Amino acid sequence: MSQQTLKKRIYKFLFKLFIASIAALLLLFGSIYLGFWGVIPSQKQLTEIQQSKATEVISSDHKLLGKFYTTDRQPITFKQIPKHVINALVATEDVRFFEHQGVDNLSLFRVLIKSILLQNKSAGGGSTLSQQLAKNMFPRKNLGKFGIVIHKIREIIISNRLEKVYTKEELLTHYLNTVPFSDNTFGIESAAKKFFNKSTHQLSIDQGAVLIGMLKTNYYYNPRLFPKKSKKRRNVVLNQMKKYLYLPDNVCKKLQQLPLELDYQSFSHNTGLAPYFREQLKKELKKWIKEYNAEHKTHFNLYNSGLKIHTTIDAGMQQLAEESMQSHLSKLQVDFERSHGKNAPWIKKNKLISKELIKLDAYKKLKAEGLSAKQIIKKMSEPHDIEWFTWKGKEVVTASTLDSIRHYYKFLNTGFVSLEPTTGAVKTWIGGINFEHFKYDHVSQSKRQVGSTFKPIVYAAALEQGYSPCSYISNAPITYEDLDDWTPKNASSATDSSKEYAIWSALSNSLNVISVKLLNYVGIDVAIDLAYKMGIESELPKVPSLALGTAELNVLELAKAYTTLSNNGSAVTPYYISKIEDASGNILETFKPSEKAEKAFSENTRQQLVAMMQRVTDSGTAKRLRTTYKLPNDIAAKTGTTQDNKDGWFVGVTPKLVSVCWVGADHHSVGFTNTRIGQGANSALPIFAKWFQKLNKDSKYRKYTSSRFRIAQKNKNALDCPAYKDPNLLKKIFSKKDRLKRKRFDRQQKKKGFLNRLFGKKK
Repeated sequence: MSQQTLKKRIYKFLFKLFIASIAALLLLFGSIYLGFWGVIPSQKQLTEIQQSKATEVISSDHKLLGKFYTTDRQPITFKQIPKHVINALVATEDVRFFEHQGVDNLSLFRVLIKSILLQNKSAGGGSTLSQQLAKNMFPRKNLGKFGIVIHKIREIIISNRLEKVYTKEELLTHYLNTVPFSDNTFGIESAAKKFFNKSTHQLSIDQGAVLIGMLKTNYYYNPRLFPKKSKKRRNVVLNQMKKYLYLPDNVCKKLQQLPLELDYQSFSHNTGLAPYFREQLKKELKKWIKEYNAEHKTHFNLYNSGLKIHTTIDAGMQQLAEESMQSHLSKLQVDFERSHGKNAPWIKKNKLISKELIKLDAYKKLKAEGLSAKQIIKKMSEPHDIEWFTWKGKEVVTASTLDSIRHYYKFLNTGFVSLEPTTGAVKTWIGGINFEHFKYDHVSQSKRQVGSTFKPIVYAAALEQGYSPCSYISNAPITYEDLDDWTPKNASSATDSSKEYAIWSALSNSLNVISVKLLNYVGIDVAIDLAYKMGIESELPKVPSLALGTAELNVLELAKAYTTLSNNGSAVTPYYISKIEDASGNILETFKPSEKAEKAFSENTRQQLVAMMQRVTDSGTAKRLRTTYKLPNDIAAKTGTTQDNKDGWFVGVTPKLVSVCWVGADHHSVGFTNTRIGQGANSALPIFAKWFQKLNKDSKYRKYTSSRFRIAQKNKNALDCPAYKDPNLLKKIFSKKDRLKRKRFDRQQKKKGFLNRLFGKKK
């Protein structure tokens, strides 16, 4: 074969190879175009495409409390994007963006030569912003070894269609609304709020450069995890802006010298501000959305419709309340554990721990596998690495499942809520000490005995029946024969059982003996009826011990009852959603305060009861508000402690706020070892006190802190009498009657005999 013939055959082969390659490429392109490797959206479909949007939870002071989402994305308009962010993006990612029509041929040629032929991994991807947008909107699938070629062609087709459908401004907006940032965040608005706690339009040049910089590799340049790498990448972006004349040289150098400072906000459902409130809100919203969709034939979804939920929660007040709770309970926990010592119920091997063990899913799973109780306990006694909650932060320890149960068994928990008494708007909501590890909400879910915080209701009933704050009642104990010889006793030995105490003083010092007597004098049914008028909804036990707070109520319910003191005697229903908007800002529904209920008691009763509870603050069981915490505010207060120091309560009422706090262990079997640390004045009151100290220091809360009760002079004068007095001789003779069995005592009360007249109970 001649050399010329060989050349002809080689040229013919190469020509055929070229034609075959072109045919194969056209066939590949055609198959991609027709959607064999994934659907290619039409131009019409591209105009109608919508990205899922997170639902935002917004506070009354216009702060973002949190989000509900499957993808953390919050779209914005082009006008909300600063010019310097656009400049940084174009200078760094696609310098010829405004010149090409979706494909940058120069960059594409560079990639073909360097990346594919020369295998230079540092050459870059060569994708334009339009191609990247196509990739963001229609994510790649695993197509094997040659998938990259298919993906590139597919994205070129889509980007070309995007360029025909949208303007350059719209493309930039879509890109910045869909591009993934660090920490599973999508879109620049969500990223700005997460990393800098501000909206996109508030970003400074250097902050914008940080966000644009992380687009190259959002994990490697995550400023939270790798601040040094992120800062270096930020400076590269700033240098690119200088290179393409978006920044003067001197400004660039100045910005590059700035430290990298974050204001990181986690919008995880387990963390962030008011997590217990957000969980309660989620339950309410799911119900509302279902009803709204059914009524209006809509298709809103909590996680991707971009709803805006405006709430009554004040983010600033909530933050201060959470700080106060953490400050107090972290110290109280130390005292609590120290007081129990080596005999603590969570240390001993007891039945209580076993009961908790059998509730676990892991226990049930092992039991279903056929393991005996001993085998399961042995299995769960094996140590392993585990992360658990402490007041110093999360700790990774080597411990067993049984160790973990004991660890969490010992923690004190809390419920704290404050609301506006005239509207019912909830301003703060703390359902527990840490939502990630303690899911149970002690504001809405938990019901505990309320102790002496129920007493003001009894005293209000007495005032309504004609008693005055200066009516005197003997402090001598009574034994109730038909209640297993129950004899109420005062918690403090500082009072004298031989003396008679004015009602205001009995409430101020929280005297149990007199409170039970007063309940019997006015009638249990009368007191219960009044409690229901004040907003109590739970069933109340018809027993004399009701005066001591044996009723089980939740925090929000008790707060509702106390709104009557600052709302002209009428209870107001708590609410926490003010309005709901769709993603475009259209109002779907507004929520207003409930109509005022009928008055529970007269204005004179209200004012006198407020004055009596102010005495609790000034000289009674809540005097720490004045002596320890130096609060000058008008505060009507009541502390409460239940039997065996299981629960500590505090109620603080001001003209503009009603606050209720509970502190205790999740497990009712665990209580305080003594009244010194377990009483409401020590366990619950300090959370309110520390919070109000912080409010007093902030001028924006002056409307709450500077408000004053308006009490008529005659009602102030109604308390103008000695706290106690000695009974006269005749009463001393009949003081023995106070020790009569309950049946005889009650008969005398029913007959309204001479004891009532003699003791001057009614005016």
